[in-house]
Amino acid sequence: MTKRAALVLLEDSPSGASRKFARAAVDLELHPVILFQGSDRVSSMIADGIDAVQADTSHISAVIDACEQLCRSFEIVGVTTPLERLYATAASACLHLGLPGPRPDQIEHCRNKFVQRERLTMAGIATPAYHLVKDAAAARRWASEIGLPVVVKPVIGTSSTGVKLCCQLSEVGSHAELLLTGEPEVPPSPAVLVEEFAKGQQYCVNTIGSEIAGISAEEFGDLPHFALRGFTFPAPLASKDCERLGTAAVASLQALGLGWGPANTEVRITARGPLIIEVNPRISGVPDPEMIRLAHGIDLFTETLKLFLGLQPNLAKRHSRAAAASFLMVEKDGVLRRIHGLQEARAVPGVVEVELTAELGTTLVKHGDFRDVLGLVIAASPSLDQARSALQRALSLIQLSVAAD
Repeated sequence: MTKRAALVLLEDSPSGASRKFARAAVDLELHPVILFQGSDRVSSMIADGIDAVQADTSHISAVIDACEQLCRSFEIVGVTTPLERLYATAASACLHLGLPGPRPDQIEHCRNKFVQRERLTMAGIATPAYHLVKDAAAARRWASEIGLPVVVKPVIGTSSTGVKLCCQLSEVGSHAELLLTGEPEVPPSPAVLVEEFAKGQQYCVNTIGSEIAGISAEEFGDLPHFALRGFTFPAPLASKDCERLGTAAVASLQALGLGWGPANTEVRITARGPLIIEVNPRISGVPDPEMIRLAHGIDLFTETLKLFLGLQPNLAKRHSRAAAASFLMVEKDGVLRRIHGLQEARAVPGVVEVELTAELGTTLVKHGDFRDVLGLVIAASPSLDQARSALQRALSLIQLSVAAD
């Protein structure tokens, strides 16, 4: 009896990205199986026809054991995840099972921001000036050398957690100390990067292998934090600037040994030219994949999974539209007392998604990173101006009232 071909997804809490990978797997006649560490949302995944197997996804040995058990019933063709923290584990599982995938050692090297910067610098690729420090005194010393203001960030981390613009040496020292000692919700960082504040518009170059799927423009919330808030696709750039960004991103991937699978590279265009801010060796988080699908008809999840089947991804535009998106964010601490305008926002022509994950009575705390995200609004239209106008109209209709706790 021929075994059914299966795709294994690693998760610690099933997400929307997992669902999109699962739907793409079904479209390619693969059976999705999720390995999860434990979540109250896994029942909804099972209802969607996705097998769920409990496993400690934080340990490669447990993942391999679970995969070997699954091999009794399925022919596993690939192991992957939308989560950066589990991507090296997925790559290691692929290596163990003799499946195509990225090199796990290169993924691990890339996750360390200092190692990544060192390798990019050695390859002659421009990045902000930086120094690795392990105490507050060294942080202040190198900040003075680089020139204030500087960005202080943990050497390993995602979603801008702990990343802060510091304008005074005292602030540099205190934030470095905070990162090194940890917070209640954030473990201590083994080291801290102090780096030049690269002034300029930031873009995200989405790739599969060395092929460019598209470039989006990114907007941040208020400094001193770097929480992403707004997005437009395609980025409003001249063709020569698109080429510069694409060339810098692909060169960075090559320098880091990331020649397989999806990646997203954050680049800022500065007075010194394009500077690589960070290379993320995984599929982009929301909303980039959905904006690319809406605007150009390219499904990054499907095209990524083709690699496991030995197929060539097709990143050619199916149509030419535009998309704009914005996160709904925590604006102040308090309790969410009133939600108004969601249905009215959904009715705005061009708006394709209005999602709010927070519920009435939720206690909100502003952190300055991804933890502030309460929801998402996406609009798509024939032109970028129309998409932006629809997005702003929808955002103006949504009112979230927060009262002091």
